[in-house]
Amino acid sequence: MQSVIKIENIKKEYKMGKITVPALKGVDVDIKRGEYVAIVGPSGSGKSTLMHILGCLDSPTAGSYDLNDEKVSGMAKRKLAAIRNKEIGFIFQTFNLLPHLNILKNVEMPLMYYGISRRKRKAMAKKVLVDVGLGDRLKHKPSELSGGQRQRVAIARAIVNDPSIILADEPTGNLDTTSGGDILSIFSDLHKKGHTVIMVTHDPKVAKQANRVITIVDGLIDPGDKV
Repeated sequence: MQSVIKIENIKKEYKMGKITVPALKGVDVDIKRGEYVAIVGPSGSGKSTLMHILGCLDSPTAGSYDLNDEKVSGMAKRKLAAIRNKEIGFIFQTFNLLPHLNILKNVEMPLMYYGISRRKRKAMAKKVLVDVGLGDRLKHKPSELSGGQRQRVAIARAIVNDPSIILADEPTGNLDTTSGGDILSIFSDLHKKGHTVIMVTHDPKVAKQANRVITIVDGLIDPGDKV
């Protein structure tokens, strides 16, 4: 299978005054198209740093990162932002929805950057909202929805432009058990439809929903994990 993500010897260091703090110490990961992968690790292990690099939100200090066979490590910020917007759909623990817009317009937002007509944007946004079970809530604002429903909106927004990767950061962290289970079911359905899903979580029970688990400890991949 084709690699959608391939990183080799990725290192990330942060400067704190005269002190250099290593967050990642040489990480190798190969994720194939259509995989469902969970990244786990304790607080401070480096999993959030790895997520930011995978999501092109940050650049490594050293190492190589290929996304869909395009080298993004060392890429200029503007081009990196364009790759990020095109290739990656983000889902965050805190939903990150615009409170003054209804959910249809929230989901339309990513499409505005591609010059898609208003009519087509609306149709595309409506379709994905129907797919996640919110076809009867299109005119509702985020404040009028439950936490689980808001996360469904975030998922719809993440997949509306059909990105190569769906990157979810603690997607069930702010949800009750039932709502969290519903969200994980949606991820499972997306994976079955061929989407590449990468989920960062601290919860082992959530991680078990994925087909592969990568554990990070002290900036390194657990040697027992298949990377």
